[in-house]
Amino acid sequence: MSNEDLRASADAVLSRLVGDPGGEARLREDQWRAIEALVADRRRALVVQRTGWGKSAVYFVATALLRARGSGPTVIVSPLLALMRNQVEAAARAGIRARTINSSNVEEWDGIQAEVAAGEVDVLLVSPERLNNPDFRDQVLPRLAAATGLLVVDEAHCISDWGHDFRPDYRRLRTMLADLPPGVPVLATTATANARVTADVAEQLGTGEGADEALVLRGPLDRESLSLGVLSLPDAAHRLAWLADHLDELPGSGIIYTLTVAAAEEVTAFLRHRGHAVAAYTGKTENADRQQAEDDLLANRVKALVATSALGMGFDKPDLGFVVHLGSPSSPIAYYQQVGRAGRGVKHAEVLLLPGREDEAIWQYFASLAFPPEEQVRRTLDVLAAAGRPVSLPALEPQVELRRSRLEIMLKVLDVDGAVHRVKGGWTATGRPWTYDAERYAWVARQRAAEQQAMRQYAGATGCRMEFLRRQLDDEAAVACGRCDNCAGARFTAEVSAASLDAARGELGRPGVEVEPRRMWPTGLPAIGLDLKGRIPAGELAATGRALGRLSDIGWGNRLRPLLAPQAPDGPVPDDVAAAVVTVLADWAKGSGGWASGEDGAPARPVGVVCLSSGTRPQLIRSLAERIATVGRMPFLGTVATVDGGADHRIPRSNSAQRLRALHGALSVPPELAQALASAGGPVLLVDDYADTGWTLAVAARLLRGAGAAGVFPLVLAVQG
Repeated sequence: MSNEDLRASADAVLSRLVGDPGGEARLREDQWRAIEALVADRRRALVVQRTGWGKSAVYFVATALLRARGSGPTVIVSPLLALMRNQVEAAARAGIRARTINSSNVEEWDGIQAEVAAGEVDVLLVSPERLNNPDFRDQVLPRLAAATGLLVVDEAHCISDWGHDFRPDYRRLRTMLADLPPGVPVLATTATANARVTADVAEQLGTGEGADEALVLRGPLDRESLSLGVLSLPDAAHRLAWLADHLDELPGSGIIYTLTVAAAEEVTAFLRHRGHAVAAYTGKTENADRQQAEDDLLANRVKALVATSALGMGFDKPDLGFVVHLGSPSSPIAYYQQVGRAGRGVKHAEVLLLPGREDEAIWQYFASLAFPPEEQVRRTLDVLAAAGRPVSLPALEPQVELRRSRLEIMLKVLDVDGAVHRVKGGWTATGRPWTYDAERYAWVARQRAAEQQAMRQYAGATGCRMEFLRRQLDDEAAVACGRCDNCAGARFTAEVSAASLDAARGELGRPGVEVEPRRMWPTGLPAIGLDLKGRIPAGELAATGRALGRLSDIGWGNRLRPLLAPQAPDGPVPDDVAAAVVTVLADWAKGSGGWASGEDGAPARPVGVVCLSSGTRPQLIRSLAERIATVGRMPFLGTVATVDGGADHRIPRSNSAQRLRALHGALSVPPELAQALASAGGPVLLVDDYADTGWTLAVAARLLRGAGAAGVFPLVLAVQG
């Protein structure tokens, strides 16, 4: 087939894909160059183009042409379920049979793999996490690599740890690239790669026997439909009120991004209360609810999804009319990617950033989850080597001072580096030499800090905002857009109505969050010398407790973060905080069934107040406990003490097993407190400053109940979640 005939066939497939019965649709020149490289030349290509340019058209058209030539199915590695669902529907329009293997359709995997083997599937979409699942990696992946007609890596910036959204599972692609037979084309696509990430991904695409240097097609990143703006408002209440007053002025339907799950839930509840049709979309949203939320937005049944970065990549709604950020992302590249969801199929879309004072604290929290220090990595390798057998994550966790999510990410990086291997039953050490690349990790940390500074500059910029973002992505064609608020003038005022502001202050000022007690001991404690396992006996449990707020929310979180910051001075509890705690207690007592003992649900009222000892905030905690006792007309019974020479029971961000090991023997009920508990003859209120894992409260409650307390109601100022 000549190139002219191939081009005609490609345009015909495009017409079917976009639903053009007249067959008038034509590929852009760079789209055709990519397809020609893949189909005619069987090359590897990296396409870095703005969102909405039509990257998916390239791989669907190439798939149809390659399948017509007898090639095997296309394998698309795709990061999010939202993208997969959109892609399957788009493929069907072009007569392309697409199936997907991901965490939401486990029951279909065997049938889908059989369809692939029978040649009944044109496109198989796979989540990156599947690439290192032992069964998939060892049994399915080799057959796929041998039979694949085209490999597509969507959101390819995730391959590069220089990028803003590095995912260790994506690095497994290097193995698949190396194992592909000669002549199998590969396409990598992304809208968010600066020059360094582009070079890194292109270099990795060159992996494999006989692989030529990858063709890089990089276009200008302007989005002519987007009008960028920033509104700096005094506080979180003003930002919520602004949304309530102005949401209906924004075109069409859109997305409101927040930085945390707690904020997404707060904003959703408030906007619904103010009469807006919105839905929450976060990492904690159930799959069925996510699907419903996506469908509702696609059908314009809701004005907006209030979303975290869980909706950051891959959601395809061409007529999305706006993206608002309630809080600033830490990276201009991530910000460009998220705002790129808007205006793909409409001439005008609004993009607004409403930065908040809590943004920096949230950035710092996520920065603290970077690659662990060398001693923790070495400890993990030593434990795996000593085991001599596969060790599961739950069994490994008690022996290293890392939370499970961070431990799992570290193991994935070590797997890619060849130091460990994931097998059935867990992880094993390979024994291969491994070097801790401190210089590389430090460089990545500096890069993150530079990105944060760039976002500060973006929020305060007086020049063109789109040009600023494009320069952050090393777009050499970046020029002033003429559309943003700095180029063309602000399109929205900062005015809010008194009614909305009062309502927002009331919503954000409403104190009280439930604190669920720990009910099960973590697995693996006997391995570290603690004879605790299974369900915590009812007679040792704490009741469901209360906190004034979450550190991650935009209401009380903003008040509590500076009070509980590591460098904050100790002192008596502030009056406004104490008053809010009293409100929490009053609401708690009046709630469903009143006070409940945590055992049989029988109503009960605390008969005294106990607090935890603290090496950092003794005045804060004790003064809070004493004020509660005075207001509640209860005796202050005493303090759960820290044993002299005991371990520090406040290990920051450790896992549950390590926290319990530190707590073991570190707390005690002094004789005078035990006597007071016996005399009080009822449940007690246990006061502390904040709860992270919840194990300090659980251990203290166990001790208090063992000393005679009929029940324990935990009360803290803040929870981490």
